[in-house]
Amino acid sequence: MIEDKKVLFTGGSGLLGREFRKRLPDALYPSKVEFDVVNFDQMDKYVQEHAVKTVFHAAAFTSPPRVDKQPEMGIAVNIIGTANVVNLCIKHSLRLIYVSTDYVFRGDRGRYQEEDELHPVNKYAWSKLGGECAVRMYDNSVIIRTSFGPDEFPYEKAFVDQWTSREPVSEIVRLMLKVVDGDFRGVIHVGGDRKSVHEYAVAISPKKQIGKLSTSEVTFSVPKDTSLDIGLFKKLF
Repeated sequence: MIEDKKVLFTGGSGLLGREFRKRLPDALYPSKVEFDVVNFDQMDKYVQEHAVKTVFHAAAFTSPPRVDKQPEMGIAVNIIGTANVVNLCIKHSLRLIYVSTDYVFRGDRGRYQEEDELHPVNKYAWSKLGGECAVRMYDNSVIIRTSFGPDEFPYEKAFVDQWTSREPVSEIVRLMLKVVDGDFRGVIHVGGDRKSVHEYAVAISPKKQIGKLSTSEVTFSVPKDTSLDIGLFKKLF
């Protein structure tokens, strides 16, 4: 059983972090001022002052359009920052759980398994894959590939021609906690069944009129089908 007070969560102010606070209220959720992933010495000092056993690394620069415009931010936070966190965990023998994305796949067929070929289609996903590379260097680690959003769909339109395993954040956290609470090490996919983003939007916001949108109508690269095979998760948990 996981001990809340020994879990350190990066990115605690984000959507995922706010949901985790509801489930693990006694875990450590340091602010960026206290625990900045680009400042190794600061992180090292924080860990030495607290009885940390597990680092759940969710802090990231997450907007694909913004990473396209500011790739240096994706490099600093998602690649270098994650490498810093890995080195921190190596130094203090901490278990590391890293949140990655379904966008690391090319998106041309869907139902991807954990060891399928990785080929991101935008700079954000490349930066998250860079983080994965660092995490793979550390045996006491877990990479969770997933996709999630708010419990209420936040937009007026949704893609009818993009397929996903996305689930609302409350459901993803419920599933992730099974991984956190277990002894699994390696790469695992966490999500729901394959559906279009529009189908997902309508399912979680049935009272809202969700318009239809095509991936051809946006200016940034969008993979067509990054749905995940969640067979390993179902087998283990």
